[in-house]
Amino acid sequence: MTDATDSRLAAQYEAFPYPKRDPRDEAKRLIVGSPGLLREVDHWVFGASRPRSRPLNALIAGGGTGDATIMLAQHMARDGRPGSVTWLDRSAASLEIAQARAAARGLTNIVWEQRSLLDLPGSGLGPFDYIDCCGVLHHLPDPAAGLDTLVSVLAPGGGLGLMVYAPYGRTGVYMIQDALALLAPADEAPTARLDVAKRVMRHLPETAWLRQNRFIDDHVNGGDAGLYDLLLNPRDVAFTVPALHALLAGAGLDVACWVEPIRYDPAPLLPDPRLRARAEALDPLARATLAEALAGNMSAHIVYCVRAGEPRAVADPFALDAVPIARAMPTEELARHIQPDGTLSMLFDGLRLPIALPPLAGAILRLIDGQRSVAGIGAALAERAGTSPEAFDRAWRATYTALERINRLLLRAPD
Repeated sequence: MTDATDSRLAAQYEAFPYPKRDPRDEAKRLIVGSPGLLREVDHWVFGASRPRSRPLNALIAGGGTGDATIMLAQHMARDGRPGSVTWLDRSAASLEIAQARAAARGLTNIVWEQRSLLDLPGSGLGPFDYIDCCGVLHHLPDPAAGLDTLVSVLAPGGGLGLMVYAPYGRTGVYMIQDALALLAPADEAPTARLDVAKRVMRHLPETAWLRQNRFIDDHVNGGDAGLYDLLLNPRDVAFTVPALHALLAGAGLDVACWVEPIRYDPAPLLPDPRLRARAEALDPLARATLAEALAGNMSAHIVYCVRAGEPRAVADPFALDAVPIARAMPTEELARHIQPDGTLSMLFDGLRLPIALPPLAGAILRLIDGQRSVAGIGAALAERAGTSPEAFDRAWRATYTALERINRLLLRAPD
């Protein structure tokens, strides 16, 4: 599955390790995001049923300069979770940066493998309970074969977190890629091509669609590596919702979650009741396709997947012993952002959506600490405010449903 384009891609990531990272910054911040956030993996892949005491064997396929590897390894270390995270990438330059970042944090739960993900069969690596592949499949000569390779080392009951590019939110990118293919041919040295790209960007016409695109900024804030990866990458394929669904189905995978779920629901985009009724008559894939086409701002799709037909647990937020937990932002902070009209105002790549919450939502959110169960939260509200079990149940269902749809409130894995 290698070709001349693949060789140029390998040379790109040696010359410009991606994304641009400085190990000294580890003292200031931990970069987090989806996929690969441990609480998301617990919730969406394992249905908040896989014990935290059970070792987690994870693979970051296409580890780059280390964002996903460092995030998952750090969260596992902080939570006292047994297991390891395997960084896998063929770039020596990226490996050097990722290892320096891990050293800066004192992480010892990372396994380093400098090789292609296509080498996984017969490598002796795996099986893996969780496989993260972010921003890689769309650069492969054959994304389907690459995905099949990952699935081949997936443990029974495991799952994957994937990110691939989406076309509509990348409007303007491919136009500039076409222009640079003429001005900076792929057979030139990466440094020469970068110089041409910088000159083009300095003089980009006001009418260029990339100038109008508010959802893409790698060429502005990502340094040389970001600009090169966005505009000079020798192979870059974007997937619509139906195309990604077909890719996953071909590998025998089902989607456990499109991140964030609300973005793949056209209902919030269709206030007209007649239009909403038409949308509700569509099947789930068609509804997600409609949402993508209407919003027009999705530059990537992030999904958590599991094997089709394989028994799996689904998180039950209404079980009394379920323990809700914030994805990242503390729930008390979420409560502070509730507007006087009872809504949370959420921004998704320029698209602002009001999330309606019940009057008790703020009080409920302030009681969520990752330790209290649903029953414990209800009991605390009854003691403090005299809230009846029936009123709590209604409010909890509305609160949880709304916040899970935006991937802000999840369930904690059991001990």
